[in-house]
Amino acid sequence: MVLLVVDLVGTFAFALNGALTAIRTVRVDIVGVLVLGLVTATGGGIVRDVLLGRLPPSTFTDWRYLATAAAGSLIAFLIGRRLERLSGAIDLFDAIGLSFFAVNGALTALAAGAGPLQATLLGVVTAVGGGTIRDVMIGQVPTVLSSGLYAVPAAVASGGAVGLMSAGLGAWPFLTVAAAACFAFRMVGLRRGWGAPVPRGHDIGGGSPETATKKHDPMSERP
Repeated sequence: MVLLVVDLVGTFAFALNGALTAIRTVRVDIVGVLVLGLVTATGGGIVRDVLLGRLPPSTFTDWRYLATAAAGSLIAFLIGRRLERLSGAIDLFDAIGLSFFAVNGALTALAAGAGPLQATLLGVVTAVGGGTIRDVMIGQVPTVLSSGLYAVPAAVASGGAVGLMSAGLGAWPFLTVAAAACFAFRMVGLRRGWGAPVPRGHDIGGGSPETATKKHDPMSERP
């Protein structure tokens, strides 16, 4: 039951994030908002389940996932302009979803018989998969490829969850620490502009510093 609640919290947070991103970066109607919210919220879990051979994916066997994702998307559609006035609303919901999905994805993989390394990797896939699909759909470079501290915090959370389970500390008070570490890592990284190392003489977008164009920043745009 706890695992389901955590999964639904992450689903709701990512649906809000995906829908808000859609509202702020591209011109979409209510259908577009719903589609991008649903994709962000469920895409990573679907990819994970397919890789684990858990077919059909849980998204399509439990109505609560789609209902939760749809609710988050509709809330963003209805009050999106209010939410966008809150500083860092998209980043906040993104960090929440990333944290919960990384931990839950790793635990789901372990329960399905995956090894520690595979479970850690699938936790990351669960956390970043939906956002990656969304970014491709709206024509942006996926965040996981352009932000050095996106996949890394997810790996910290999923790896921490796997480590705690292996040490016999699988109770949720302990696992929450792994999720909190991911959340803090992601938010502090955003505030301080931290990033992973890039090739010398190049920025994340490729090319030399003199010729590289400014990286697209959806947070700077307004509908």
